Amino acid sequence: MSARFTGKVMVITGAAQGIGRRVAERAAAEGARLVLADLADYVHELAAELEQQGVEALAVQADLESWDGAHTLMTRAHERFGRIDVLVNNVGGTIWAQPYEHYSPEQIQKEIQRSLFPTLWCCRAVLPHMVAQRHGAIVNVSSVATRGLMRVPYGAAKGGVNAMTVNLAFEYAEHGIRVNATAPGGTEAPPRLTPRNNEAQGEREQQWYQALVEQTKATSLMHRYGTLDEQAAAILFLASDEASYITGTILPVAGGDPG
Repeated sequence: MSARFTGKVMVITGAAQGIGRRVAERAAAEGARLVLADLADYVHELAAELEQQGVEALAVQADLESWDGAHTLMTRAHERFGRIDVLVNNVGGTIWAQPYEHYSPEQIQKEIQRSLFPTLWCCRAVLPHMVAQRHGAIVNVSSVATRGLMRVPYGAAKGGVNAMTVNLAFEYAEHGIRVNATAPGGTEAPPRLTPRNNEAQGEREQQWYQALVEQTKATSLMHRYGTLDEQAAAILFLASDEASYITGTILPVAGGDPG
């Protein structure tokens, strides 16, 4: 294992499970000092596990759909470590999968709130620290769902993540800050500890979700889901100095599906 992040301070949101957890585990193995953020209290368990391995890890339980949560996260990270070198914005995910005509106004708003605002708020909260130190790398986790079935509000939110990624790259390159995004395709992961949607699924909802799965595999040239390690590898590449001449890029990690 390389040591691309030795001594660097990395903030990872949505770190308690899934892609965020795998990014944290791999970054820890490469020497990063970690600030792990999540709404779920499982984030404390992950921090404790990593600390037992000799990793410096701070767990912050916060609601990143709000400005207060994002601001508190970056403040605590800076107070603990004195700087923030890398921010991985990983909060988000489809809550419902259904034709757009079946979304209620409340569901549409919740999808946007979940998958756009945490990235907007966290970028806003971290930038003053990165501007002051004259360097930083931000990696936003978007999605290839900007082109697909059953997820119009989620796709709209991730389209917003893509746009802000490019805009921020233009605006902050002069401050030594790189801003990129990955766009994951379907990814195999263990069952979520905290489901995004606790509603019971009937036959119709199951059919809609299956249509999403089939479309995701069909539009991938490799016709399969990716792994957590495949997603984490791309995120950490963009976060590392190996990508020092890359900014404003949306990198699909979806087996050939461009998103």
